Amino acid sequence: RQSGRGERWEVPTFLALPCEHRLRLNSLSDLCEALLLPCIKVHCRESASEISDLLKLTAQLKTMSMQDDLFKVIVPPVSVKPSSKLSIVGAGEVGMACAVIIAQKSLADELVLVDRRADKLKGESMDLMHGSLFMKSRIKADTDFKVTQDSKICIVCASVQMKGEKPDANQLKGNVALFKEIIPQLAKHSPSAILLIVSQPVDPLTYVAWKLSGFPKSRVIGVGTNLDNARLRFLLSAELKLFPTNIHTYIVGEQGYGSVPVWSGTNVAGIKLKDVAGHMSKKHGDEFHKKVIDGGQEVIRLKGCISWAIGLTVANIVNAIVKNLKAIQLVTTNAKNEHGIKTDVFLSLPCILGATGVCGIIRQQLDEDEERKLRCGVESLTKAQCEIGL
Repeated sequence: RQSGRGERWEVPTFLALPCEHRLRLNSLSDLCEALLLPCIKVHCRESASEISDLLKLTAQLKTMSMQDDLFKVIVPPVSVKPSSKLSIVGAGEVGMACAVIIAQKSLADELVLVDRRADKLKGESMDLMHGSLFMKSRIKADTDFKVTQDSKICIVCASVQMKGEKPDANQLKGNVALFKEIIPQLAKHSPSAILLIVSQPVDPLTYVAWKLSGFPKSRVIGVGTNLDNARLRFLLSAELKLFPTNIHTYIVGEQGYGSVPVWSGTNVAGIKLKDVAGHMSKKHGDEFHKKVIDGGQEVIRLKGCISWAIGLTVANIVNAIVKNLKAIQLVTTNAKNEHGIKTDVFLSLPCILGATGVCGIIRQQLDEDEERKLRCGVESLTKAQCEIGL
């Protein structure tokens, strides 16, 4: 603290030092050294917290002194809100895969991690921050949701432990209870955010997030069948010996075995699949669809969870939103008034994604069998949503 004219400095009085220990110092550097001198004793009446405050002050003053020696400040620093702040809730394998890929793609200038497991969160955030040299995202982490303030997108990966290789009623019940803690906090601190749900089962949990947040339906989406669709394109590309981006197909409806591959619209360079590969009958199509769903469960059986593929999926969705690409992505959305649906049911449809979330929904022409299967999925999801009781 400067106490008078010139460069005279005194040890702050809140340190409770006796008057004989007050020192005249020539610079901040001298003050830093003085605070560390053994001759300056803190009286026994000082609490541990006050001693801790003293040590923190010392570290801050030393940093200030080093900065003074290193460079001259021309304009005082100002606090600027990040333009693309993203928050990830859940620092498990899925959440961290999302974090790493989002950071690598420079999709966020501030990336926030939230988890109630303090030690796990600290370890994961430290591990990620140690690689800051190779990223353009500033990393923050806390157990308090306040750190998510003013996020552009909140990505929810938190989940109770899944028993077995696919979500069941017990996991849904546990995750609904978890969402009752998480979603209101996110809505409170980031009322203009877009909610992206990754936790499983994704369709009913996206509905839960919508109900708990009070957000418009355009700002509450789930990863839905996005990854299933990527798997299908991968399998078809291997069969046809083409790159996956050259295969155009969609899986809509309920995520999982109830999903509907739109074979009637599947094409390669505008040529219908049945004309490109005549040997691929409806039976072959059903087998491919089964491989898609079984493939995810096989990954879970072998390594415990799906992480990297879902991380890439999430980053792709985030990229479309952050950059306002108006890109078509298969995501879980409110499907009311689409395909004759009359209720607020959440399932996957090809959506146009931009800065405001879902900007539009593509109205695909489905054949009779595809429409029937979609209606079955709607009935199943409507029942699941009613049982949640929100």
